[in-house]
Amino acid sequence: MIDDLHQDTFLRLLHLLADGDYHSGEELGALLGVSRAAVWKHVQKLEHLGVELSSQRSKGYRIAGGLELLQEQAIVAAMPEGSAPPLLVILPETDSTNSYLINTQGLPTATVCLAERQLAGRGRRGRAWVSPFARNIYLSVLWRFEGGASVLEGLSLAVGVAITRALASVGIEGVSLKWPNDVLYRDNKLAGILLEMSGDPAGECQVVIGVGVNVHMAKDVAIDQPWTDIAAIAAEQQLAVPDRNSLAAALINELQALLQSFASRGFAHWQQQWMNSAAYINEQVCVLTANSEVCGILRGVDASGALLLTVDGQSQVFHGGEVSVRRRE
Repeated sequence: MIDDLHQDTFLRLLHLLADGDYHSGEELGALLGVSRAAVWKHVQKLEHLGVELSSQRSKGYRIAGGLELLQEQAIVAAMPEGSAPPLLVILPETDSTNSYLINTQGLPTATVCLAERQLAGRGRRGRAWVSPFARNIYLSVLWRFEGGASVLEGLSLAVGVAITRALASVGIEGVSLKWPNDVLYRDNKLAGILLEMSGDPAGECQVVIGVGVNVHMAKDVAIDQPWTDIAAIAAEQQLAVPDRNSLAAALINELQALLQSFASRGFAHWQQQWMNSAAYINEQVCVLTANSEVCGILRGVDASGALLLTVDGQSQVFHGGEVSVRRRE
């Protein structure tokens, strides 16, 4: 955990070392206005965060390959003019970007929170979301809607469409959407979505839309399902890996466009776009609920975002919640 008292000094050190060059303890101490012993203590925090650091007696400290940090100026510069969110919060670490927006009072609609690291990142069904430092995108958007929960039907699926559009805008093609909230590439998880609602179920409600995208995952990370990242896809497609600031800007831009019109259009506007990217269409799948497993042919989704399954020649409809889909073995 980064202590608040010395956070500013630590962040300045991080930005100095992010260029990938060697910096001596004496140089760093002079630039930061601290002793070499204090520099050493901050360097230990970097290693605790999982940042790969090398040191040589005659040269000093170095982050091999450098480190691309999220920066508000770079994100805003990569967005269309005038489209920046009213408040963009970038945290070195937090429990989760969703929790930050939920627990912080007085934030305006469309506030965006990004973090370099999450200490308690979450996916659906209480699963942990692995969140190493400065490797991926952990992003949440706060939005308020009138009309209650019914207005939000299908929102998580529409968010999936927005993510595919953002990825395509930075050159990443061929992703698919698994109902209700996963983004896949070749059946491996690339990104996930977590929506959390509060407020009046029949009146004004507040929704926090969380998006996690794997960008540069360490190969030995322990995750309980097949996964991939942007770096691996870019290598396969012979593309340059998009920088995280540009990817964050693309995601914010697409999410804002979606959220600004979702209440008036509903999911029906995004239904066909979702179907165009849907995983397992016309394939045998199994739908798992808390108490049952139903297997059949996945036909798509209806205008509310409910899953359509053909079971023994009969159509069955499944709504969101604690439901997941698996390809039938």
